Amino acid sequence: MRANIAALGFKLADVKILLTSQTHYDHVGGMADMKRLTHATLEATQAAAGQMADGGKDAYGFYERFMYEPVQTDKIIADGDRVELGGVTLTAHLTPGHTKGCTTWTMKVEEGGMPYDVVFLCGVTVPGYKLVNNPGYPNIVSDYEHSFAELKALPCDVFLGAHGQYFGMQAKLASEHAHPGTNPFVDPAGYRKYLDDSEKGFQELVAQQRAAGASGK
Repeated sequence: MRANIAALGFKLADVKILLTSQTHYDHVGGMADMKRLTHATLEATQAAAGQMADGGKDAYGFYERFMYEPVQTDKIIADGDRVELGGVTLTAHLTPGHTKGCTTWTMKVEEGGMPYDVVFLCGVTVPGYKLVNNPGYPNIVSDYEHSFAELKALPCDVFLGAHGQYFGMQAKLASEHAHPGTNPFVDPAGYRKYLDDSEKGFQELVAQQRAAGASGK
């Protein structure tokens, strides 16, 4: 991250606000270091702040397998809050399930005189979680269901996300390179399809776990 910031012509001191979508180790494992290096303000939802303060420990999914250095959040943000800096405004949407504080971010941009709605999807995948009768997260199924409904209601022209595979990043970069002047990242249909496919997979997994529980397996 330090090298990439420098490659773009900025300094670490230029970083003023730290945000995240997911509080898993592969997203915030270096947040404590980044906060020390930048002296930036860390802003997160209450649930995300709690997990980062515990160093990634949870009682429902990864447990203590993927811990990281704890880090304290400076400002708690709520669903619908806006984060503004330098003329850019991001809106937070609490979409829990993948993590309890999972936060999807949206913003509006303009290119070539055209306005676009951008969605940075937090995540709706289920990485080996127990969805049915999970004592550490008893409302995990209803949270996922809420998040799918919330995400499907968002306007989206440009589909981005916390992991490149959500929105086919590599294929879109290759397409953009092969066809200069096009923008494959403007992909509202891809956003809808990803959510529909993900929701179908989630529902199938819930049904499987309920059936297994009913049979005593």
